[in-house]
Amino acid sequence: MITDDESGMGPLVARFARAGQRLRQADRARPWVLDTAVVVLVLLMFCLPDLVHHGGGADPDGDERHRFQFAFTQLPLAAVLALQAGLVLPLLWRRRRPMTAFAAIAVVFVLQWSLGAALRADVALFVALYSLALHGQLRRLPWACGVMAAGMVLVAVRVSPAVSVWDALFFLLSTLIAALAVGLMVRTRRAQLAGLRERAARLETERDQRIRLATATERARVAREMHDIVGHNLSVIITLADAGAYATGTAPERGKEALLLIGDTGRTALGELRRVLGVLREASDGTRQAPELSPQPGLADIETLCDSVRTAGLEVVYRTVGEVDALDRGVQLTVYRIVQEALTNTLKHAGAGTRVNLTVVVGGERLVIRIRDDGPAGPAGTPGPRNEEGHGLVGMRERAALYGGTVTAGPAADGGWAVEATLDLTPRGGTR
Repeated sequence: MITDDESGMGPLVARFARAGQRLRQADRARPWVLDTAVVVLVLLMFCLPDLVHHGGGADPDGDERHRFQFAFTQLPLAAVLALQAGLVLPLLWRRRRPMTAFAAIAVVFVLQWSLGAALRADVALFVALYSLALHGQLRRLPWACGVMAAGMVLVAVRVSPAVSVWDALFFLLSTLIAALAVGLMVRTRRAQLAGLRERAARLETERDQRIRLATATERARVAREMHDIVGHNLSVIITLADAGAYATGTAPERGKEALLLIGDTGRTALGELRRVLGVLREASDGTRQAPELSPQPGLADIETLCDSVRTAGLEVVYRTVGEVDALDRGVQLTVYRIVQEALTNTLKHAGAGTRVNLTVVVGGERLVIRIRDDGPAGPAGTPGPRNEEGHGLVGMRERAALYGGTVTAGPAADGGWAVEATLDLTPRGGTR
């Protein structure tokens, strides 16, 4: 079996496609060139033969010659030139104003056949109909077809002495339908290609939008992680540094212990930052380098988190209710980050010596996180403006919203500050 490539058809089709593309580009740049070329082609192929044979003919005694002399009228050369110009020249604006060109040619066509003359330039009427079907308004096409059909009947009647009326009608109407069908087919094909190009452009735009949205989402996620990690650990480090500086003069061993805790907290923060930023690192050759990742923190790490803030001076009482170990890793990370942010805010605004009650409750399809502190331990620990919504509270709400949850924060009724977050554990499919 011979394939297209083996027979040479593949490269041939490609060359034709490239040539067609170059012609279309040239036509868009100079449309008058193609319009003029069509007019010149019709003049050479159909007008010039009539002028060459004007006044000549076969043997006047022949039956065929006698019948055609009876059917057609021999017009003067000036009249032939005028009719040919009227038939052909309107083709110059057949694409810009197809209905006007068709109407002008149809008027000259009817006038010519009313005079009883037959010209080869009548083919211009079929070219005009093709152009109307391709470039014109479709609602005007039925009127043009009606005019064409009436003109074909006139021609069939005029040539009836030489050709059967039905044979003439069959040939003429078939040519009419062919011109109309080719015009509509090319128009439909162009519309399909335009639709495909528009769809491709729309898909490309949507792809770029999805990339931008994904980038923005990833930036927001990394920003939340960085805020939680840096904010919490820096708050602990600052508190330990203040305590160490205060204890240096009175209890050097306490100052040393504070420095050691600062080092441990800093190393923990550095490890978490490397884990978060490792996924963004790329190798020099452009391929993504797989970083060494540790598991994301979960509920099991909350106790370690509480120990770190206890060393900074907070008194944290932590308890859980329900099957917390059965939660998936995404929910556990969300709970951990909300608790981390709430404890960081307590340490920052209430200060050391504050008592915090932390409760995580899992019941049915809901998970509730309650963090409540009793306020600053003394006059020196005047709380800051925790009612101002900074990045921390916004980040907590964004995390809770991922699971259809809410976060409320505000002063407690009997003093202190309370934060409550609720997460919806119902799977998106609607079943547990």
